[in-house]
This record gives sequence, C-alpha cells and structure tokens, in this order.
Amino acid sequence: MASIVLIHGAYQGGWIWRLVAERLRAAGHDVHAPTLDGCAERRHQMRAGIDTESHGQEIAEYLHFHDLRDAVLVGTSAGGMVMAAAAERARDRIGRLVFADALALMDGEKIRDIVTRPAAINTDIALGPSREDALGRLFLGMEKSLAAWAADRMTLHPIKTFTQPVKLPSFWQQSWNASVIYCPQAANPGEAHQRRCAEKLNARWHVIDTGHYPMLTTPDELARIIISG
Repeated sequence: MASIVLIHGAYQGGWIWRLVAERLRAAGHDVHAPTLDGCAERRHQMRAGIDTESHGQEIAEYLHFHDLRDAVLVGTSAGGMVMAAAAERARDRIGRLVFADALALMDGEKIRDIVTRPAAINTDIALGPSREDALGRLFLGMEKSLAAWAADRMTLHPIKTFTQPVKLPSFWQQSWNASVIYCPQAANPGEAHQRRCAEKLNARWHVIDTGHYPMLTTPDELARIIISG
C-alpha cells in the first residue's frame, strides 16, 4: 500500500481527483487529495500573498501532520510546481514524484513564460476562466455532463502563482524517483517542456492520448501509471 498525495492545478481543488482517487483507493492505497489555500471550497481564504512557495509549504506540512512517509506525490498542471516546492521542503518524506501533464518550471521561471493566454476573469489577487470559457475551451471535446460537472466547480486561482517566478534553489540539483506523463492533445505545457523535465530528472516517460485533464477523461489509465510508476 502506498500513501499517494494528489496535487491539483489552477482553477481546481481536490475535487478534480475524485475519479482517480476512487480507483486508487479501490486498489488498496492511502489517498489524499487536499485543496490548496484559496482554491475551491477554500476560496473564502483567497488573499494577497498566496504563491507557489506557500502552496508548497502547505503540502510539506500536510505530509508532516498526516505522518506520510515514502509518499507518492502526483502534480498536474500548476500543481507540478507546487509538488516540486513541497518536495524540496520535505525531501525525507518523498518516495516518488509523478508529473501528470504538469508544469515543471526551473528556478526563476513563471507560468506566464509558458502559458500566455489571458484569463477571462482578473482581479488584483486572483484570475481564472468564466464558466463559458471553461466549457468552450478548457473542457472542449470532453463528455458534456462531465464537462458541466467540472465547470460548475472551477474557481479563481491566486494570481502570484502565475506572475511570480518560482523559487526552487535545490530541486533540480537533487536525484528523484520520477515519472512524467505527457498528454499530446493539450496545448500547454507541451511536449518540449515535459521532455525537458524528464531529461533533467532521468524520469520514466509515459504518454496518455488525451487533453490536459487526464484525471477526468482517462482516470483508469492515469491511476494505472500512478500505481506502477
């Protein structure tokens, strides 16, 4: 049995892992899908100052307080950055890292270097898509009832995670047991970005022929790779 921590991306919450978590738990694993500060059901906590590093610290503390050891961390989209930040802070609790169509930024890079399309909704502290934008762009091609279910749960995301360069002074200099999952139907972060991550970490390479939300569209295949590595 593995302890698996699923880290969501922008505009999401732990809810997005529901289908994958069900499959992992059915296989006997201890599965955690926390919602990050300011997101989803924690959106009332949205405020200035939330960034990748505070999210990473939050996951590191989650590992500590739940006493999780040899944990498998799975990050998707912007959750890839959070996973790396958490791994730096809790090295002795990490067993394996899984980048699931995830951003894997180098120290000093920011999301806006990779994803440049403006958000439909912008405030001083958060940004995100409208429901119409989510259905017409983010979830385009997804089964309609599933897309509607997901769009109903999308929320704004802390803006600094997009605009502030990440601070990863040691992550890329360390050795990690890692896997990278590339989803070719997704425009971002793209194959070159994820190949760079796999090469830097000497990680196992997987391809799931779907879009940017494999936890919704291909939960069986994603769960299988998470388990097998």
